[in-house]
Amino acid sequence: MGKSIIVAGLCRLFKQDGFRVTPFKAQNMALNSFITPEGGEMGRAQVVQAEAAGLDPQVDMNPILLKPNTDIGAQIIIQGKVFGNMNADEYHRFKKKARAAVLESYGRLSRQFQVIILEGAGSPAEINLREGDLANMGIAEAVDAPVLLVGDIDKGGVFASLVGTLELLSVDERRRIKGFIVNKFRGDPSLLTPGLEFLEKKTGVPVLGVIPYLKGLYLPEEDGVALEKSFFHPEEAVNIAVMYLPHISNFTDFDPLEHEPDVNLRYVRPGEKIPDADVIVLPGSKNTIDDFRFLKKEGYADEIMRLHQSGKMIIGICGGYQMLGRAIRDPLGIETSWGEIEGLGLLEVETILEKEKMTFQVKAVPLNGPMVAQKVTLRGYEIHTGDTQRGGAHPPAFKIIERLGRKVEVEDGAVSNDGRVWGTYLHGLFDNDGFRRSFIDSLRKDKGLLSGNRSREFDYRAFKEQEYDRLAAVLRKELDIPHICRIIGISSPPSPCKGES
Repeated sequence: MGKSIIVAGLCRLFKQDGFRVTPFKAQNMALNSFITPEGGEMGRAQVVQAEAAGLDPQVDMNPILLKPNTDIGAQIIIQGKVFGNMNADEYHRFKKKARAAVLESYGRLSRQFQVIILEGAGSPAEINLREGDLANMGIAEAVDAPVLLVGDIDKGGVFASLVGTLELLSVDERRRIKGFIVNKFRGDPSLLTPGLEFLEKKTGVPVLGVIPYLKGLYLPEEDGVALEKSFFHPEEAVNIAVMYLPHISNFTDFDPLEHEPDVNLRYVRPGEKIPDADVIVLPGSKNTIDDFRFLKKEGYADEIMRLHQSGKMIIGICGGYQMLGRAIRDPLGIETSWGEIEGLGLLEVETILEKEKMTFQVKAVPLNGPMVAQKVTLRGYEIHTGDTQRGGAHPPAFKIIERLGRKVEVEDGAVSNDGRVWGTYLHGLFDNDGFRRSFIDSLRKDKGLLSGNRSREFDYRAFKEQEYDRLAAVLRKELDIPHICRIIGISSPPSPCKGES
């Protein structure tokens, strides 16, 4: 549980206390993104925080999103729309314009909400990034926000980290630091007492709480966190393997599967062998051609073809769907200089990468494949730059019936004739409880297993709500919330609100 989750917990806590509260992260670097109801793209962490605050996500909560597509470059998204690709030096020179967008978004939020909880990015003491800083102390100074420093004790050296951070800040920046929070502590908190007393005496800054390491808490965090886990349930189950691509994006597509009692979910990291899974999933990618070249170079493409021939199901979502086709072409150099590459050829589709990004919230219905019996309308979202043309041999997987609230009829994806290969551009499919269960039951039937234990099904949205409440309860117990309220100038509970953070 890092800063993002603490912000989510505080959002839920202040919501419970009757405040109009919103998250705000001026600049986020992430491949895990989401599409708002208006079609804007924003970081997924701020979506989680918005949910905790009881809000629909809006791009002002994350006005600058950086999506790395190379080691030195990223796609720049400003207030939900793609601005362009830049390397680090180009973006550094661009920061003045980016700052204007950040302050514009903050201004809109400040007129709607009583409490704005800002999340920093990385460390506030990154000297090389101080000039034009949009992520930490620079934005705190611009909006005159008090700052709490969070230290991760699980990584070790938390006292040195907190004291060292203060030492590297300017005098004015140090005055803005109003409290410390120690995060992810394992063991008896009394053992920390001498260190906490030293920290307060050394710095003159109070420690506002020690948050324990929360085992079993489920909430999506920043990119890569979920990939550190594999999920194994003791009973008979279906096995799903998700390929961990170098530029994997939107791996939250698979979060709901983690909690199904009859699913084993595993991410296959580089260098690991693909396990004996019933389904192999090629997920979304920010650089589809380079990631597919990785699969070929490392032998994974050949292994996937072998598993397909042995009867395993192969699924592709977004970039993974493009990889299942015959070819991916990038004539404009949107993602790479390679131009084009042959795909796996498991679906009769070809993709051309185009400059304009498609970003929609959608409603869709299954048309073909194992899930066609599930007749309910599905909710999801599209984020892709590819235009994929389907040949006549393979029918579409879904029909999109609504985009951004407007009725449409758009065929999406493709399904092989035997139903063992299918791909789609739709993210968030497994968030739909009925679809997810139908998918799992079809896999269980293929394995000759009894139908899943429906008494143990769960409502994914209700489950997340319970986790937000659980997180807020821990923060309320372990943090000095009245002191935090005094720092930001509010009453708790509001009677009435006396300010904003």
